[in-house]
Formats: sequence, structure tokens, C-alpha cells
Amino acid sequence: MDDVFVGRIMSSPVTTVAADANAKAVAKRMLDENISSVVVVDADGALLGILTSTDFVEIAAEGGDTAGLDVSEFMTTDLVTVTANDPVEAAASVMLDHSVHHLPVVDETEGVVGMLTTTDMTAYVSGIEQSSAPVLG
Repeated sequence: MDDVFVGRIMSSPVTTVAADANAKAVAKRMLDENISSVVVVDADGALLGILTSTDFVEIAAEGGDTAGLDVSEFMTTDLVTVTANDPVEAAASVMLDHSVHHLPVVDETEGVVGMLTTTDMTAYVSGIEQSSAPVLG
């Protein structure tokens, strides 16, 4: 993973929602788009939080109903982020250290530019292992 940067393997564009978006509608959107997270932004596009499928599992486990609630009530606001220029290896360490599966990728001027997920990491590592495997012939 040396010399490989987050920008090469991150998912982009990122699905964003407003903090006052209806949580049930966002859950449906995540299912429809087959994504496991959305980034919550303010009117200027600044990062406020993240809402993941794990958040919805926790809500369901507690018997919660999201019908009339905003995503701001469920989103995680204590975020860890990376930049597109961070090495993949460092981002993997951040994920492990903080026990997260989603890292918003931010840029100082552009805001949120991508999302790095454990799925992105797995796909990348799988590609490395496949390309370095010996070819029998």
C-alpha cells in the first residue's frame, strides 16, 4: 500500500443530505442507491456529520421509529476525516484506531470530496492480491 493515496480508491461523488432531512426518507434513499452512508452538510456544504447503515441498525434495535425525525437526531458528529492525499495505509490505521467503517474525505477548499469505506479498502487490497498472485500456466 506504499505510495497509494486515498484519492485513488475513495468513492466519489458523495451522497449528501441536510441535517433536517427526514431520517426515514434518507434510509429509503440509502437502500435505493445501495449505499451504506450519507454525509450530512449545512447549506454551504460544510461537513456536519455522517449517518450510516449501522446507525439505523442501532435505532431499530432500540425500537426507534424514524418516521417523523430528522437525520440530525441520529447522525454522528464526532468525525474523523482524511484527505485525498493521505496514504491509504494511514487511513486504514485511522479506521482501526477509531473503529469506523466510513471516513469522509475532505479538502480544505472543496469540503467533502469523497468517502473511504472498508469496502473500498477491501476492493483495493483484493486487487493487489489478485495482481500479485502467480499465474500458473
